[in-house]
Amino acid sequence: MQPPLQQTRFQRLILGSGVRLQEWASNPWRRLSLLLLVLLSSFMIGGAVGAISGTLARLDPLSALICVLTIELAARLRGPLRRQQGQELTVALLDMARIGLLYGLLLDGFKLL
Repeated sequence: MQPPLQQTRFQRLILGSGVRLQEWASNPWRRLSLLLLVLLSSFMIGGAVGAISGTLARLDPLSALICVLTIELAARLRGPLRRQQGQELTVALLDMARIGLLYGLLLDGFKLL
């Protein structure tokens, strides 16, 4: 049997990044700015997905399926994350990403009407 590999400094930094992000976002203004940044970024991604799939007309059903699966997966991940202690920021970020993606897609859909 092979002995376990040694953790590198990079691995330790990646594993501790969630804790450091939660400590950084303990300030309400920083938390709000982080949530707003995620909301706007996912809104832009939603708009880009709508524009790209609209341009390549053959990929509309596939891109719609991927978007619906992404939003549904985020909704299903929300429940187990809420039960874990100390995951409030993760749940809020997930919600903002989901809302931004959905709003970006809906806005692109209304442009076509």
